[in-house]
Amino acid sequence: MASSTTLTCSSFLGEPISSASSSSKPLSGATHLRFSPPPGNQCSHRCFLVFSRKLSGLEEAMRIRRERELQSSGKVRRRPPLRRGKVSARLPVPENIPKPPYVNSSSLPDLSKEPQIHDAEGIARMKAACELAARVLEYAGTLVRPSITTNEIDKAVHKMIIDAGAYPSPLGYGGFPKSVCTSVNECMCHGIPDSRQLQSGDIINIDVTVFLNGYHGDTSKTFLCGKVDEQTERLVRVTEECMNRAISACKDGANFRKIGKKISYHAERYGYGVAECFVGHGVGTVFHSEPLILHFRNDKPGCMVEGQTFTIEPILTMGSIESITWDDNWTTLTADGSPAAQFEHTILITRTGAEILTKC
Repeated sequence: MASSTTLTCSSFLGEPISSASSSSKPLSGATHLRFSPPPGNQCSHRCFLVFSRKLSGLEEAMRIRRERELQSSGKVRRRPPLRRGKVSARLPVPENIPKPPYVNSSSLPDLSKEPQIHDAEGIARMKAACELAARVLEYAGTLVRPSITTNEIDKAVHKMIIDAGAYPSPLGYGGFPKSVCTSVNECMCHGIPDSRQLQSGDIINIDVTVFLNGYHGDTSKTFLCGKVDEQTERLVRVTEECMNRAISACKDGANFRKIGKKISYHAERYGYGVAECFVGHGVGTVFHSEPLILHFRNDKPGCMVEGQTFTIEPILTMGSIESITWDDNWTTLTADGSPAAQFEHTILITRTGAEILTKC
């Protein structure tokens, strides 16, 4: 589940941090580049300036191309805006199932400042929690079809989790009323399951977190419902590719900023925006902790450590990365109503790379 920013984690948290210290912008003009041409080469400075202008115009060119594709393609069907359905009562959890400490409070827990680095026993428990989360998510995906409600998906997920002797981590987190997040179409993150029926052409991110034997396992995926138009299907595919490319850059000693660089570079090739208001997070015995994982280009310091677990969960948009949040204080949509997609894995940092713990 994200943490939201002004920045925030996209798994579930809403912990504000200063974007001024963490974000750096992509190239925006030739004036940001300084070159000293070698003596005797009169055209080098001019060539560098031309090259820098081409770089700075890439993002704008891709945005324009995407808009033209959307306007010219008869295959893209504009869907009506997402509307709130009826939210049913909170589902019960058997007393014998261990619960995380935040369950009996409606306040949003503070972000833990300690990164979560595990010994052998902790890693084994993390793997068990993440394996269950992955199986639950895979099952939830099989339910996605036209006419099913997100509330029905929530009930099925809830039952599978408690039948496994685990607790659905979102339930009661900061007052969240359901056991899973279901974010449809333009919903970026933290959609609350309700009575709305899925329709052919929808996309839906299902975000599953389970609390098992004292550890949280966190994962999400965007699924296609029925016949989805080509442009939206590509957005979903590229979002998953961004996540996988970011994971490939992770290992003991690697800089966290490599994650945002990998994601931004691949997203911009297709003209997509990368949401800056939701971030990944440390996860383990605590649902959300440092480090916060920025999915966009940034200069945030810090390196990964062997034995550490955290989520990578980028959100890509087909239009604006600005967002609006409904008065339920959870459901967050793209400001312009454009589709958004998200994928998430919990990973374990090893000496030579990263192990995906939530992979089926």
